[in-house]
Amino acid sequence: MTRKRGRGHFLSSILILTLISCTQAPPEPGVITVAVYTAPNNLDPRYGTDSVSSRAHQLIFNNLVNLDDKMLVTPGLASSWETSDYRTYRFNLRQDVRFHDGHELTAKDVVYTYKNILDPKSASPWRGAFQLVESVTAIDPYTVEFVLKEPTGSFLVNLVAVRIVPDGAGRELREHPVGTGPYQFVRYLVDDRLELKAFPGYFDGLPRNRGVVLKIVPDDIMRALELRKHTADLVVNDMAPDMAYQLQKEGMQLHRFPGSNYQYLGFNMRDPILQDVRVRHAIGYAIDRHSIVEYLRRGLATPAISLIPPASWAFEPNLFDFTYDPDQAKRLLDESGHRDPDGDGRAPRFTLSLKVSNTEFNRLQSSVIQQNLRDVGIDLDLRTYEFATLYADILKGNFQMYTLQWAGGAAADPDILRRVFHSQQVPPAGFNRGHLKDELLDRLLDEATLATTVEQRRALYGRVQQRVAELAPYISLWYETNIAIADPQIRGVHLSPQSDFSFLRNVSR
Repeated sequence: MTRKRGRGHFLSSILILTLISCTQAPPEPGVITVAVYTAPNNLDPRYGTDSVSSRAHQLIFNNLVNLDDKMLVTPGLASSWETSDYRTYRFNLRQDVRFHDGHELTAKDVVYTYKNILDPKSASPWRGAFQLVESVTAIDPYTVEFVLKEPTGSFLVNLVAVRIVPDGAGRELREHPVGTGPYQFVRYLVDDRLELKAFPGYFDGLPRNRGVVLKIVPDDIMRALELRKHTADLVVNDMAPDMAYQLQKEGMQLHRFPGSNYQYLGFNMRDPILQDVRVRHAIGYAIDRHSIVEYLRRGLATPAISLIPPASWAFEPNLFDFTYDPDQAKRLLDESGHRDPDGDGRAPRFTLSLKVSNTEFNRLQSSVIQQNLRDVGIDLDLRTYEFATLYADILKGNFQMYTLQWAGGAAADPDILRRVFHSQQVPPAGFNRGHLKDELLDRLLDEATLATTVEQRRALYGRVQQRVAELAPYISLWYETNIAIADPQIRGVHLSPQSDFSFLRNVSR
């Protein structure tokens, strides 16, 4: 009943769109306006890890190496690289790259970026990805050498996570970023918009538009309204499926692309109730993921079983998975000592809290999960927040359960499993936000980190995924189908599996 009421309310809200007149001026000619659901948390790529910050970084900065649509490593600021032992890596930099302030990119900038991230005093969340780096040096103005403590096959892909900043850059980048990317910073109006203009000196050619505006529109209905009023040109994945379906019927373009964004339910492993694996498994069996995918997402997703997406070479298909089985959930709760105090009565076994961001879809999905858990005797206290507040609580470990989404690019290499689940990777060193501690998993991750060949890495990370599935620090919900809703005049939309924003340089009106 909860799902039906929420869905009816949402569908009726769509009709509001037809009752609101066009009152705002259209976007500046030649500028592409993208409506996003929240403000960027930090424009400095050494510190910002939320999805909107990452999307802004993709437009302003560059990496040493990139990923193509098959998640294979390709040149970026580095035109080539070589290694003979998987311990020493040498990169040759392009010699035609300039920062937005006009100075040339050299090896000094690359060395500074990585040394700054590796400095414990900087407290960069990317530091954990480079724990094996022994040294990074400039051989000459256009050659950089990394020496690792031990050989590893994951190093190259990890470089995709870091965007190069100018030598000597301080914390001022969070408010006034200077990079080498296709767009340069104009201004940021807090909680309103981030304005960027095309960088005429971009080494890979001038963008096909004059600039990009990331317009912050927290509400799903209002993002749809921005499209209908032509005060926004594009929404990428930040649109509830029902709304996307409605807008397509009205004549908007709906682009679908295979995706790897991964949504999950996370647990605080220090919580006295949730530290019991039987309780976590019971919650996994209680959630009807297929109904969420079929009805709430209108089929624009597939049920997930691992943070690593099926398109990845490292994906392990033979994993423990949760079917929708409320009876099994009840049995596990009984075994854990949380018996139902009154059978089918209203008294719960216990109460948990779930923190989510305040998008319409997240509220609807959370209502479904709330009803699913109520059906097995768990009372769920739903708490919705603006994304920045939610994210801050998660980084502090101030939660029992939460839902978030990993962007597909994060899982381009299976080393992300170490960053997320190793006991030494709790924030700020890494992303083990639930404080999972498991000696066997740590040993498997340490062994996988040192593997060099694809065959070794696939086998070891397969065992890691199996162990993670058994421990259930996450309940995998779904992999998102990438969608872009665009004004009919927009051309050049093509989303990668990682749904990054680098494609915007090829978009025009």
